Amino acid sequence: MDAVVETPTVMFLVGTVICALSTLICWVMTVLRSHPADSSIISLAAIELYLIVYGIYAGIRQAMGAAILGEAWEFWGYIITALLLPVGVFIWAMVDKTRWSNLVMSFVGLVVFVMVYRLEVIWWGSAL
Repeated sequence: MDAVVETPTVMFLVGTVICALSTLICWVMTVLRSHPADSSIISLAAIELYLIVYGIYAGIRQAMGAAILGEAWEFWGYIITALLLPVGVFIWAMVDKTRWSNLVMSFVGLVVFVMVYRLEVIWWGSAL
């Protein structure tokens, strides 16, 4: 039972760290750069990679018979929406090549953090 309880906590904590670092990097780059910074873009890629891993993990878990406490359509809707967010913001940042694109990229970390928290609540009943 302990391994089951620990798993969502680890996935949630990893996501929290990645999202927090991405947000911090983007805020710093908003101050330092007058264009989209490579480090901000890489931080978006890290969030996207995390979400892909999270989605694969969730798919394997469900395929092996584990149930989601909430609605499956809501859970997978959150994952798909979260996966689209960094891609959409990246495209926007490439179109608007100003310092403010770094600030807009910072919101991906904040929004994805909230979405992952909600995913954990739907999946396990709580995030921690």
